[in-house]
Amino acid sequence: MKLDAVVLAGGRMTPEDPLFDEAPDGYRSLIDLQGKPMVQWVIDALSASDAMNTLYVIGLPKDYGLKATKPLHFLPDAGGMFENIHAGALQAAKDHPLQDKVMVSSGDIPALRSEMADWLVKQVQKDPELFLYYSVISQSVMEERFPESARSFVHFKDISVCGGDLNVIDTRLFTIERPIWKRLTEARKRPLKQASLLGLDVLALVALRLITLDGAVKKVCKKLSLEGRALVSPYAEMAMDADKPHQLAILRHDLEGGL
Repeated sequence: MKLDAVVLAGGRMTPEDPLFDEAPDGYRSLIDLQGKPMVQWVIDALSASDAMNTLYVIGLPKDYGLKATKPLHFLPDAGGMFENIHAGALQAAKDHPLQDKVMVSSGDIPALRSEMADWLVKQVQKDPELFLYYSVISQSVMEERFPESARSFVHFKDISVCGGDLNVIDTRLFTIERPIWKRLTEARKRPLKQASLLGLDVLALVALRLITLDGAVKKVCKKLSLEGRALVSPYAEMAMDADKPHQLAILRHDLEGGL
């Protein structure tokens, strides 16, 4: 199985953002890490994966010199994260109609490596009929790999996790209008807000730690009228984004060690 990848690299920061002064033209994804833009690290990892086909970078003009060993296309910013995922997935479906799955990656997870994309595709292959494959990383794995990352976690009855920034969706999700997708995407950095959008019952069960991760996924999927799965990833790098200065410093140090 080979998938196309949509890389979300747009969205200009405002001067109030603590990383604004580091970002060329205001683009977080272009912040320099060890001599190359942050998003280039992501492109390199995906390009090196045998499971990847074509890459679609959303939200950046093509004149920033980004390169890939796989076919690389640039699509304009569609206005928001949901709209960008929608635009990338539809373009991939148009270009490769026989592929019904697409990988979605944030452009600010520069510690990503090709084997992580390979791992995710293998999980999809095990159960290829689902519509959503959402990666999560356990608190123990995240804090062992990046102890100072200060990520937020959702605490279930059986496990505490944070959301990953490398996921797989079925392009058929966009054949039916689903307004809740936009609200969920906008709340992606606020797990409890996401839970509240999916129902107070889920929120209460999570808050009281009375529901397991799989139990919560089943309730959420029922509300969304789709089949999906949370995949507990062994790779903390899939959730190590650069939202804050201390996270950027962690990534710079980590990538320096890998050179």
